[in-house]
Amino acid sequence: MAGGLVKYRHLSRKSSHRQALLRNLLTALVQHERIHTTWPKAKETQRLADKLITIAKRNNETSRRKAQGILYTPHALLPKLFGELRRRYADRPGGYTRVLRTEPKSKYDQGDSAILELVDGPRDMRFAMTAAAVARDQKMGKQSTYYTLLNKKKVTQFRKNGADEFSKMVTKVAKLSLDKRVLNPANPSHNL
Repeated sequence: MAGGLVKYRHLSRKSSHRQALLRNLLTALVQHERIHTTWPKAKETQRLADKLITIAKRNNETSRRKAQGILYTPHALLPKLFGELRRRYADRPGGYTRVLRTEPKSKYDQGDSAILELVDGPRDMRFAMTAAAVARDQKMGKQSTYYTLLNKKKVTQFRKNGADEFSKMVTKVAKLSLDKRVLNPANPSHNL
């Protein structure tokens, strides 16, 4: 039967290899809170990561056993999953991960690449980029755009002390001199 709706991406692998790959990516995501992989792998891992964090939010013996069966190094990652990550996402109803498309990792095959990250973490890319945009707007003395304000609302909505952390990040970024060019006295032609 040709065509039709597919429940998940097969990733050109047989079932056991695909499950092992996704478990490995999920273990790395919980450990590092950000992974760089291909876009289809990131989207499939995103589905499993959201389910795993939802399981961790239940915080009972059954959920611990399910999480232990999914992660490759449960003895190292279960305390983080049922401690830090569960508390971070306690009030968030869903959407614990974000997939950001990037330039292809390999110039050979030009496959779509992506970064899969946990939201509201210490290395949240959208949080830092929105703070930089607000700092730039304040420095230039102009109003922030609608999308900058929308991103500001999104990154502070479920984060504990989100508005305070955001204002600290804006002042931190404002102190950086990102718009000044580095002058090279050895070659003045590059200073133009």
